Amino acid sequence: MRIGELSERTGTSRRLLRYYEEQGLIAAARGANGYRDYDERFVDRVLQIRGLLDAGLPTRIIKQILPCLDQPRTIYFRDATPEMIATLRRERDRMTGHIECLTRNRDAIAEYLDAVLDYDRAPAPDAV
Repeated sequence: MRIGELSERTGTSRRLLRYYEEQGLIAAARGANGYRDYDERFVDRVLQIRGLLDAGLPTRIIKQILPCLDQPRTIYFRDATPEMIATLRRERDRMTGHIECLTRNRDAIAEYLDAVLDYDRAPAPDAV
């Protein structure tokens, strides 16, 4: 698929897709006309990249963990430095904290929403 279709299907700008390619996160074949041609699998990959970026991971870390995201899951450990492991642990712990915070907020909103809906369904007090 061309870059425009990948952009449309992932909600990612063409500029960002080119940046992901420069960073080695995705790769495109080139047609005889020089146009980029992306494999179908890059739709999911771009969505995963965006999710990881939104979670706060830098592209250099994303590039190292991308093999963990592909099917079949083949993980290469030879360049996992102590610094990378420490960074991944920090990011995992930060994400866990964020998930816990989001869960508390979601539960509070759900409780509030339930209370509002119960109040709206309650019979109005008789006016005297």
